[in-house]
Amino acid sequence: MNVREHLQKGLPLVLDGAMGTLFAALPRRSEAGCEQANLEDPEQILQIHRAYLEAGSNAIQTNTFSLSAAIAQGRSEEALRLLTAGSRLALQAAKETDAAVFADIGPAPLGMRVTPAQTFMQQMDAFAKEGLRCFLIETLSSDEGVQEAAQHLKSLCPNAFLLVSYAVRPEGFTREGLSCKGLLERTARIPQVDAVGLNCVSGPHHMLSLLKGVDLRGKYLSVMPNAGYPTVVGRRTVYQGTPEYFAERMTQLRSAGAAILGGCCGTTPEHIAALSQALKDAPALTAVNAQPTHEETAAADDPNPIWDKLAAGERIIAVELDPPADDRIDPFLSDVQTLMDARVDAITIADCPIARPRADSSLLACKLKRELGMAVLPHMTCRDRNLNATKALLLGLAMEGVRNVLIVTGDPVPTEERSSVKSVFNFNSRKLAAYITELNQQLARPFRIFAALNLNAVNFRVQLELAKEKEACGVSGFLTQPVLSKEALENLKLARQELKGKILGGVFPIVSYRNACFLNNEIAGMRVAPEIAERYKGLEREEAEKLAAKISVQIAKEIEPYTDGWYLMTPFRRVGLIREIVKDLKG
Repeated sequence: MNVREHLQKGLPLVLDGAMGTLFAALPRRSEAGCEQANLEDPEQILQIHRAYLEAGSNAIQTNTFSLSAAIAQGRSEEALRLLTAGSRLALQAAKETDAAVFADIGPAPLGMRVTPAQTFMQQMDAFAKEGLRCFLIETLSSDEGVQEAAQHLKSLCPNAFLLVSYAVRPEGFTREGLSCKGLLERTARIPQVDAVGLNCVSGPHHMLSLLKGVDLRGKYLSVMPNAGYPTVVGRRTVYQGTPEYFAERMTQLRSAGAAILGGCCGTTPEHIAALSQALKDAPALTAVNAQPTHEETAAADDPNPIWDKLAAGERIIAVELDPPADDRIDPFLSDVQTLMDARVDAITIADCPIARPRADSSLLACKLKRELGMAVLPHMTCRDRNLNATKALLLGLAMEGVRNVLIVTGDPVPTEERSSVKSVFNFNSRKLAAYITELNQQLARPFRIFAALNLNAVNFRVQLELAKEKEACGVSGFLTQPVLSKEALENLKLARQELKGKILGGVFPIVSYRNACFLNNEIAGMRVAPEIAERYKGLEREEAEKLAAKISVQIAKEIEPYTDGWYLMTPFRRVGLIREIVKDLKG
């Protein structure tokens, strides 16, 4: 079968179902041995291919899904033996019915020495050598490596057909925090990609919802949902979606523009048979881009006092407060009121600093905005929340009209507490920024994303490159660590030259010699120059505070040409000291 000609006629291309879960359900089988069976039990793999073809599939996939992981782990020789065997088995089965064969390339693990692009391309070369010309890269949670692989494939085989498919959870995001809409539309813009779509993780009902509003720019749409959602029966994971329900929902996806239809986990030959029967009377697609049209959601015209001032070129002063360690809120509110009276532009609230539990920064931010009308910038760490909790919190902030967040990876949990307090780290700050940027496409009140910039890093060039990556992920501005040394000032000047985002320069009032020593020795990202620390020796509290105010104002003035505002950190709840500094800066 020529897949491209078949689809150009508007006819549905029916792919097969789940080789892995069907193989695992056989007596004395395990899912882990599925690809190994290409060599050890080829007749069984042939039987499964034939079962799907007899059920009505006019295209099948090679039994090679897990080989990307093997190649990324350095087991290329073994993987390519299994790939060659799997290719030949699929071609043998398809030859009996003139069905198409798709070279199945599974997801490659990220962060390995072998990149996803290299993993995909190595398999493409081997599949092409076996004569395959249809390729499927599937169950992806990221589009990393897709464009390079697509370009490589078309240079290798100009007439090859390439389908790229993503695994998206029902709420619209992959496990890497990337949105369905963003992934599909970016991939559809790659000229060498012929079809894009979804497979795995979600059932057909949720896939239909996920595809609403997605613009595929004339590319074919593919859907391969699971047969419902998994449940454990005894010691086995089973999918309880019936073939009849599966077929009914798939016809709705066909009506929504799906040109390529098949199944993923839990779909059996019975599911594909029901689907094939349901599609017999389905009309041909009149256009390859028959999927629902994209409707822009207009963002609400709500003010964002922090960003509106920065965008207008006004300098702002943001003051950081640590949240209370107990439920006594009145002292905290009193401190905020003092700063509001001093005409501070925004309050930024730390999120469990130094990994010690305190009142939630986002809940406090909502309270300050709602009850005091204060502009707020809550911190949000990647340390304490998984993807679900992060999205839930962001939605709550959006509902409350909190329009800005400062994202940080987060300090590690202290060693002595790790037995009882576990870090999460589904994201680092760059991935979280990309996630929020994707989420913004669904929000009526999108967020402005700020991030931290460590001017005191030993190798600041590395920090600067990370900051550029954060900007590429959607970060609009940076709050820097305090400038308390000549090195930090020089790094700030370099950041001003190379970064596009707004910069709030960090100012931390040192309140004693002991405080300076503590910061230098026990707080990551802090660097107090010796000449500053020495000035505090022998001073009483009142004298030290006056010196702190003087030095802080001097530093703030010195960094002014290289910043868009100031970020003042409050030491030991000394709000009166911050008020005096703000008074001098406001003039």
